[in-house]
Amino acid sequence: MAEAPVKEKREPAGMDADAAQTERELTDGFHLVIDALKLNGINTIYGVPGIPITDLGRMAQAAGMRVISFRHEQNAGNAAAIAGFLTKSPGICLTVSAPGFLNGLTALANATSNCFPMILISGSSEREIVDLQQGDYEEMDQLAMAKPLCKAAFRVLHATDIGIGVARAIRAAVSGRPGGVYLDLPAKLFAQVIDAEAGTRSLVKVIDPAPAQLPAPAAVKRALDVLKTAKRPLIILGKGAAYAQADEAIRALVEKSGIPFLPMSMAKGLLPDTHPQCAGAARSTVLKDSDVVMLIGARLNWLLSHGKGKTWGEPGSKKFIQIDIEPREMDSNVEIAAPLVGDIGSCVSALLAGIEGKWPAPSADWIDVVKMRKEANIAKMAPRLMKNSAPMDFHNALGALRTVIKERPDTILVNEGANTLDLARGIIDMYQPRKRLDVGTWGIMGIGMGFAVGAAVETGKRVLAVEGDSAFGFSGMEVETICRYGLPVCVVVFNNNGIYRGTDVNPAGAADVATTVFVKDARYEKLMEAFGGVGVRVTTPDELGRAVAEALNSGKPTLVNAVIDPAAGSESGNIGKLNPQSVVGKK
Repeated sequence: MAEAPVKEKREPAGMDADAAQTERELTDGFHLVIDALKLNGINTIYGVPGIPITDLGRMAQAAGMRVISFRHEQNAGNAAAIAGFLTKSPGICLTVSAPGFLNGLTALANATSNCFPMILISGSSEREIVDLQQGDYEEMDQLAMAKPLCKAAFRVLHATDIGIGVARAIRAAVSGRPGGVYLDLPAKLFAQVIDAEAGTRSLVKVIDPAPAQLPAPAAVKRALDVLKTAKRPLIILGKGAAYAQADEAIRALVEKSGIPFLPMSMAKGLLPDTHPQCAGAARSTVLKDSDVVMLIGARLNWLLSHGKGKTWGEPGSKKFIQIDIEPREMDSNVEIAAPLVGDIGSCVSALLAGIEGKWPAPSADWIDVVKMRKEANIAKMAPRLMKNSAPMDFHNALGALRTVIKERPDTILVNEGANTLDLARGIIDMYQPRKRLDVGTWGIMGIGMGFAVGAAVETGKRVLAVEGDSAFGFSGMEVETICRYGLPVCVVVFNNNGIYRGTDVNPAGAADVATTVFVKDARYEKLMEAFGGVGVRVTTPDELGRAVAEALNSGKPTLVNAVIDPAAGSESGNIGKLNPQSVVGKK
């Protein structure tokens, strides 16, 4: 229940005070924000307290909301964003003004890029001072700064508009293509007092915030006609398919069509990676040699080489069917032969209805080629994953974690880094939907601890965060947050003493170490121990597997410092080609 409205005695004008004194219930901006969120089923806030929103957090706790306080706003924002992905309800990040708002802005932009529903709520300076640039405390036109980086941005100036402001933010975050929304609340708003009954009437419960968007029958027929012509079809599942939570319909479409599928990283587990139709281990082959590709909640961005180039074989060698709720996504990189606009659940159900009964199976030759390539690649990789050597490399360390996840398939895996991320995508099999969370569309580092906290809070599941030592540095202080709330999170830091590797040298021969080198043999596990958690240092795959299994079984906050060969790792992992190389002075 929300905290009781403020009670205040007021005298009606023109009447004798003794005779006409009446009691009237009042409320204020603090309570109306909390009541508006709770009315819409939002009961968790992620943030960092401070001026002018400290009391909002306190009052939210008093009203029965869960308020998770972080050490840095960007991590709180990442937690809110992944909460939105996992629940389909906007995650809430609450920050102070100016610097706190700016810290949260990266997470807001990342949420928008990844289509995660999130609302960044920030206190701000008073409009009349900001607009005249008179030098207020943390003065900044936050609304103007947020607008280019989110799906929508709103400012509320009057307490009576709080209900509408929250409702508009919720609807904008989850309707159509989900994304980040900014809600600006000036400090003066919180202290505004209005009649409690009028305040209650001003609140808005959002009805059907993300309505189904049905595909046009002609578009469904066109997609099915194109699919029927395929000899070497492929289905690509993106994280949008995982977000949709249309799991059973997607599985039925894949299995009834018999088409091989390729899951993008955050769609892994929508069907198990061990499913006979999964083509993850034959990625290069199916992208290059397929003739019809159906994209379900996946975009032809840099993660899929924009749908062209050597990755995709000869130009014009394939046709694309694309399911997306955003019409403007179609033809963004290549021609889409059959655009299917609508929500994923409705589109997949319509396609499924169209293939009921007799449906042409993919070419047996195509199925055999995919199967043989998978088996060859798996067999080639197996010895590298099973080697119990010290120091570890990325392959045998991830091989140990692969076994841990196989034995505990409901564990949520958070993953970031360069080599740590790239190799884990292909090595660690996932078995259930929405159990793999990583850097996504933008590919930015620093999401690890925020995602881990958000996933643990929202699901109650045990979380394994596999981090490169560089990636961990962006959000590592949040291990204190993990300990403070007693969350069942095990963090594994792949420690090879640097970015990509720890063997680079300063080309000038100066005393400073190379720009990519960290402190040698850093004891990351001591950071977790400092806050009351469990810290473990391991040097072999067997030790790593045992330590992580014990941590997940116990549910205790744990950090495992996994010592990796400093020479292991390559420049930027699998995307080194994106890092320009100087040719000046080279022969």
